[in-house]
Amino acid sequence: MDYSNALGSEFQTVRNVEREGQPARVVECARDYAADATTLWAALTDPECIPRWFLPISGDLKVGGRYQLEGNAGGSILVCDSPEVVEVTWEFGGNTSWLNLRLTPQGDGVRLILTHTMPQDDASEEHWAKYGPGATGVGWDLSFVGLALHLENDGASIDQEASMAWMTSDEGKVFIRASAESWGRAHVASGESAEVAEAMAQRTASFYTGE
Repeated sequence: MDYSNALGSEFQTVRNVEREGQPARVVECARDYAADATTLWAALTDPECIPRWFLPISGDLKVGGRYQLEGNAGGSILVCDSPEVVEVTWEFGGNTSWLNLRLTPQGDGVRLILTHTMPQDDASEEHWAKYGPGATGVGWDLSFVGLALHLENDGASIDQEASMAWMTSDEGKVFIRASAESWGRAHVASGESAEVAEAMAQRTASFYTGE
């Protein structure tokens, strides 16, 4: 796989909202893909396609059912309207948040809009204060890279060993730092001070690069 033109999200926003009557934070990113909605929808929802670019998945994969990503999050499937929107709870490390994926036409392709909504509670505040939106955003940017490679190679499986090697390479670390800095700028645009947002972004980049 050629990672030389790696690109995560193209559009990033951070904002405060309410979810179920409680304050929450939204980390939202989007990327345009030169694919049709049916193909992208399959990559996001088909249990045979998801492991090819993301992680093995199991469960009762229908509205009202539960899913489990191997070694990662699980949760409940709340909405699944093909080929436009899927929404799930994202349960990991004892915390529950919400993940929404929407597909909209964009030129000759389709735009994927990923919205991750996290409650502002005691369990998440310490983590947010240290890393800010980049802790979530960089992870999704890296996933967008894998999804793009999967689509560009006609649905082929990503070489996971090559992917991990790229993430720890100089090229991969440049990507991670750029992603973290970009999320820092989005954080400033949401109203955070530049000093605080930049410090969070630096800690996020150090976490992902192991430096």
